[in-house]
Amino acid sequence: MAGTKTVTTRAVEAGPAAVRFVLPSEADMARLSATDQAVLRMLHENAADFVGYMDHPLFAKSNVERTLFGKKQTLLPGQTRFKDASPQDLMKRAADGLTLSSAQEILLFQRFNYSRARVARLMAAAVNRPLSWTELCELLAWAHRAMDAREIIAGVNMPLVLAMAKRTRLASLDYNELVSEGNFALLRSIDKFDCSRGFKFSTYACRAILKSFSRVAMKAARYRGQFPTEFDPFLEKSDYHDRKRDDTASLCVQEIRDILSENRAALNEMEQTVIRERFALTSGQDGSVRPKTLEQVGQLIGVTKERVRQIQNKALKKIRMTLEDSLAA
Repeated sequence: MAGTKTVTTRAVEAGPAAVRFVLPSEADMARLSATDQAVLRMLHENAADFVGYMDHPLFAKSNVERTLFGKKQTLLPGQTRFKDASPQDLMKRAADGLTLSSAQEILLFQRFNYSRARVARLMAAAVNRPLSWTELCELLAWAHRAMDAREIIAGVNMPLVLAMAKRTRLASLDYNELVSEGNFALLRSIDKFDCSRGFKFSTYACRAILKSFSRVAMKAARYRGQFPTEFDPFLEKSDYHDRKRDDTASLCVQEIRDILSENRAALNEMEQTVIRERFALTSGQDGSVRPKTLEQVGQLIGVTKERVRQIQNKALKKIRMTLEDSLAA
C-alpha cells in the first residue's frame, strides 16, 4: 500500500453496452431473498454507478483478492455473500464514531472499486444473455462487498457533513436541507474519489460538499426571485365550510322569526315573549339587543328562572315540530 501515491489510476466510464444487463428468469429470481432481489433490481436500474469505477494496476494482479480481502473466497452453492471478517470490524469502528487511518481508508476505497470492477465485468457478460445461477450469486456477492465498503466510508465521514452545515453561514437556508444535499454530495464523492493521488478523502469531500451548499443557495435565490412572497398556509385554507355554516344559521334564525311573526307554532303570549327575549329575536338583524339570561327574562315576566326554562323548552319543542313539518311538506 505504501507505493500507492505514485501509481496512476483511471476512471472507467460506463459504456453504452454495459449500462443494462439481462435480468435472470423468474425462477432464479424466486430463489433469491427479498434483499437480494432488491439489490439486483438496483443494479439493473443504476448499472452506471458500478461500471464507472476507479481502475488501478493492483486489480490486474493475481493476488489482488488476498491483498484486499485477506484471502480468496469461493462461494458455496446459493451463497450471495462473502464471509468477510474485516469489513465488519470496520463497520463497528464507524458505528463507534471513530475515524479511519490513511491505510484503512486506502484499503476500503480499493476494496470498493475492485468490487465495482468485478460487478462491471459480470454485468458486461450478461448484456446479451441472462446470468447463470452461479454468475448471479457471484454478482450479488461482489455488489454486497461494494455496498459494505461504501457504507463504512459514508458512515465514518457523515459527521463531516454535519460540521460543515453548521459552519456554513446561510441563514436563509434550512439546516436540514443543507444536510440532505451534503449527504448526496458525500455519496457522489465516494464514487469519484481516487485514493492513489495521496489526498485524504475528507479533503476531497469537503470541496464537493461546499459546492453542493453553493448550488442549494443559488437555487434558493432563484426561487425567491420568482416567488418573493413566503408561503402562508393560512392563505390556502378555504372558508367555504365556515360560510356555509353561517348561511345555514342565518336561514334558521330567519325561519324562526317567520314562525313567531305568523305564530305557526301556536305559542301563547308568554312563550313568544320568552323565546324573543332569550334569543334576541326582537332586534331584527342589527344585533342591538343582546340575548337575556333566564333570570333576566324571569324578572321581566314575573316568574322564576326555573319556570322560564320550562316555558322555553316547551316553546322550542313546538317550534322544532313546526320546522320538521315544513321540511317534510
